[in-house]
Amino acid sequence: MKKVIISEKPSVAKNIADALKIKGKQDGYYEGDDYIITWAFGHLLQLWDAKDYDTKMAKWKMDNFPFIPEQFKYKVKSDPRNRDKEDLGAKKQLKVIHSLIKRADVDGIVSACDFDREGQLIGDSIIYNSKTKKPVFRLLLNEWTPNEVLNGLASLRPNTDLRPLQDAGVSRQWADWTIGINLTSAATLKYQKGSGKALNIGRVLLPTLKIIYDRDLEIERFVPETYFKLSALFKTSKNEEYEGTYNEKETEKFKDKSQLEEIVAKLEGHDGVVTDKKVEKKRELPPFLFNLSNLQGYITSKYKGWTADKVLKVAQSLYEKKFITYPRTASSVLEESLAGKAAKVLDNLKKELPYKDEVVFKKSKRVFDSSRVESHSAIMPTYMMPKSLTADEAIVYNAIKNRFIMQFMPAAEYEETRITTEIPEAALAGVFLSKGRIELVEGWKKVEKIDSKETLLPNVQIQEKVAVAGTDLSTHQTKPPKHHTEKTLLRVMETCGKGHEEEDSTEMMEAILAGFSIGTPATRAETIKKLKDIGYIEAQNKNLICTELGRRLVETFPIHELFDLEFTGRLEKTLADIEKRRVAKDEFLSMIFGFTSESVEKIKAGEATILQEVKRERKSAEALGKCPECGEGSIIEGFKGYGCSNWKSGCKFVVWKNDKFLAALKKKPTVTMVKSILKNGFANVKGLTSKKGTKFDAILRYEKNEEKGYYSWKMEFPEKTAGPAKKGAPARTRKTSNPTA
Repeated sequence: MKKVIISEKPSVAKNIADALKIKGKQDGYYEGDDYIITWAFGHLLQLWDAKDYDTKMAKWKMDNFPFIPEQFKYKVKSDPRNRDKEDLGAKKQLKVIHSLIKRADVDGIVSACDFDREGQLIGDSIIYNSKTKKPVFRLLLNEWTPNEVLNGLASLRPNTDLRPLQDAGVSRQWADWTIGINLTSAATLKYQKGSGKALNIGRVLLPTLKIIYDRDLEIERFVPETYFKLSALFKTSKNEEYEGTYNEKETEKFKDKSQLEEIVAKLEGHDGVVTDKKVEKKRELPPFLFNLSNLQGYITSKYKGWTADKVLKVAQSLYEKKFITYPRTASSVLEESLAGKAAKVLDNLKKELPYKDEVVFKKSKRVFDSSRVESHSAIMPTYMMPKSLTADEAIVYNAIKNRFIMQFMPAAEYEETRITTEIPEAALAGVFLSKGRIELVEGWKKVEKIDSKETLLPNVQIQEKVAVAGTDLSTHQTKPPKHHTEKTLLRVMETCGKGHEEEDSTEMMEAILAGFSIGTPATRAETIKKLKDIGYIEAQNKNLICTELGRRLVETFPIHELFDLEFTGRLEKTLADIEKRRVAKDEFLSMIFGFTSESVEKIKAGEATILQEVKRERKSAEALGKCPECGEGSIIEGFKGYGCSNWKSGCKFVVWKNDKFLAALKKKPTVTMVKSILKNGFANVKGLTSKKGTKFDAILRYEKNEEKGYYSWKMEFPEKTAGPAKKGAPARTRKTSNPTA
């Protein structure tokens, strides 16, 4: 008998097949002696649309809302280009999976989807919609290396153990559907003029928008204040110089310029005395291992053109290629049980390093602490060393690898000197303070060649006299807070604004573990991207700014709870508590349904204000040429192809944009190509791709087979000639019966 293993993606299925040394690939699955491995493409099923439950919901009318189904149902996910049609690829793969589950020689099913809320939901929705009575098991892995796959298959858990994770996934999905469908519809009907677009309302979208809105407002309302600082240049008997800043009552910033001008006058003709000197040796530890938010923040702030969404996609690719562990994690430390594995990975990574003798494995609490791991450990490299990476993959992989190596390097050490200089004869209320810093041990900073800023001070002694060589009274202004970047926004989302100042602090990790957050590590990047796509925020260089529409929405939309970080944080915390069996699914959903109904009624009762007016621009279709079929109509560009304007009268001529012949050559028809075919009967097309991946140019014709009554492509290759071809005609050609060979 065999077990069917269902993975979340084809690439993961291949990793499992490779680990089991299964080569037999069929249409939609791999098959070996003991296992059949198949795959999803993420979610193959989605919740019904409102109109699927009730045909009256096909039209948005305020009287139809709130709408909450008595029972939530699933269907094959929609085609992304046409929501009214099923995704044929998903439908086909679902049929393959269900047929495998029902096979007589299959006695069990293994869900090998990602070990998180969404992964559980993807696997369970596919398996339980098949109505199977066969036992279901769960493969729980943090990486897809062969060793881990084999160890995981040897220690499968009953899928029933993961019921709380399924409940949390279902709760999240149903809650977001309910809030999104009802409040987006009600808000669009109430605050928008025109159709064809929606005012998106979401549980995670709005509080994220509010964070950016609040910062923008803070910057606009900021009133700069002028302050003054006084510094003095001191010279020792050995002609060494150092600078000190005047400090009084523990401040070096003064609002009254005249106060500092009086001090400058008092300094005239007097010497200073070194009254105190403190020298301290300090240690600087490396930043913690990356969780997803910190990785996204690090990359987006360091490299131009990167977004949090891009970082996640590249990290996911590295994970599926077995080079790093699970990236969608909130933890910055590792499970204590991973110490042995981490030691082996470190041995692999340090072999070629010039400072390998300084890299020493140590099981410290700062790196290994199970009490501070939330579901998944921090991101680290696996023992599989990549032989080649794309430029983007190299950036993300090296960041993760370097951060891991840093943990096992010596601490950076430096000497900090603090000198206090007084002017006794001037009878000042304050003193001049000087700070210096010298690096003693480079330590972990060697990994990324991080420069330490050094300020050298002369070796003065207490009670040593120094001359006042000059003064500088400078004018400054307080600066407004900075606009949010993806890095700072992710940090606020991660902890609902609590403990986000120091991303590498223990307090930050404790705030994350508390469970209050906006979204999850997996969804935050998608939220920021969606806010840009729907026009609520925009990126100006690395800064995120509220658009006018975003501002109006925050100031008008009456459901204030959805803008409240505390409210959103509690919802996310409740979902985490469902995973931990502390809260029941039904209790959470009952609260969501009640909140949604009350919110819709509040929108209905509120004042109508137009936030957005949608105007549809009618484009006059360009005539590309005369129809070769009917001879009467013109060929114009449509959504799916280039067809005859006379189609209502029955003309069926069309060049499809997803034409299979051209798709096999990695090419799509263009306006220029169609124009040339209609005018000249052929088109010179460059950059076609053969089955072997070779690029080539060819002459394409689109001609009717009179016997069969349909149009098809013909390909010819230009031959070199001694003289030029006549204008308007193709060069001498040779035909091929196997154009993609």
